[in-house]
Amino acid sequence: MLLPWERPPTIGEASRAAEARLAEAVGLTASIGLVVVHSAILPLRVRPATLLGEGQVAAQAQVLRERDVAVVVVDSQLSPVQQRNLERAWNCKVIDRTGLILDIFGERAATREGSLQVELAHLEFQRSRLVRSWTHLERQRGGFGFLGGPGETQIEADRRMIGERIVRLKRELEQVRRTRGLHRTARQRVPFPVIALVGYTNAGKSTLFNALTGADVVVRDQLFATLDPTMRSLRLPSGRRIILSDTVGFVSELPHELVAAFRATLEEVSQADVILHVRDISHPDSAPQRVDVTEVLEGMVADGTLDADWQTRTIEVLNKADLVGGVFAVPTRPGSVTVSAITGEGLQTLRQAIDARIAAGMVVADYHLAPADGARLAWLYQHGEVIERQDQEAAIHVRVRLLPADRARFERADAADAGQDGR
Repeated sequence: MLLPWERPPTIGEASRAAEARLAEAVGLTASIGLVVVHSAILPLRVRPATLLGEGQVAAQAQVLRERDVAVVVVDSQLSPVQQRNLERAWNCKVIDRTGLILDIFGERAATREGSLQVELAHLEFQRSRLVRSWTHLERQRGGFGFLGGPGETQIEADRRMIGERIVRLKRELEQVRRTRGLHRTARQRVPFPVIALVGYTNAGKSTLFNALTGADVVVRDQLFATLDPTMRSLRLPSGRRIILSDTVGFVSELPHELVAAFRATLEEVSQADVILHVRDISHPDSAPQRVDVTEVLEGMVADGTLDADWQTRTIEVLNKADLVGGVFAVPTRPGSVTVSAITGEGLQTLRQAIDARIAAGMVVADYHLAPADGARLAWLYQHGEVIERQDQEAAIHVRVRLLPADRARFERADAADAGQDGR
């Protein structure tokens, strides 16, 4: 494991950041079963041919030979030429940060949707690697038909086949998204607010998900243990029922191929009534991780998949408080809740905060219902909070707090029934 660093790692804060970054890279590497026998932080002197300087390449080559290393992970982005030259110099397989993350996703994706997204990301990445420097792809195939000529080169054929497969995958993913849209529409017929968990990988989202819902989603002290979205229902202190969604964790420098390919996974975040941003408050890089997650969400705003006001419906959940002395040892600010998903400390406060945030987004409406209209009255009790009721001989006056979508749905149904009755 090699971490090229932009400046010498002996300068205070830069050193701490580099060490935290190296620890994350080692964790990513170990998460797919590779045994890390050597790691190093290297000052970065960019060379177009190898990224690293000649002396650094030679010094690492000696270490790699002594330790019989089969795979080297460079925690940076390598061009195809740099990757090829390093493989020649070190006589072993070399992958960069993007390739490592893609391999992790490829191993973990379990659902049809996840598998399609990972394959698409892999192909997008491979297509970018098909360059003329790969001489083994430059051999020509024979021509065909009456055109004759030299035919297409192997690299052109591979690029064409990858392009065709990408088109098919995008078509299949679009069908998956349509199916997810139908499921979302079905949920809206019995609408419960959706609460989405987001956060840096290994922040404890799945542990928190299990603690809140009693589910048994896989939990490991491992980066990217969760890749496919999981949803469970949960009842809040007010009695309101919600749907909690666990999503894939983010990571710094997430490959842009994955950001695009996992758009469908992140749709649950874009549709959420409340977003829980789960942070590992015990991690030395908790603040930079917060910035990384925020940047991904702002990127979703830029491409139109997330509303610009997402922060107004976000609760910051400072998790793993048990590792820093408990919830009262962690300074909080407005809009944040400190918890320990392991011990359960602070979870009731979090449930109340979710309740309050949902209520803040609700609207108050007044309705006059016929005494015999029990179905509509029951619907209001089921989907809203009845805060005042006056039973009179001619009508029942109800003041109710509803989500905007529920209010619109109720009034559309009411108008439709009125039209049928000729009212």
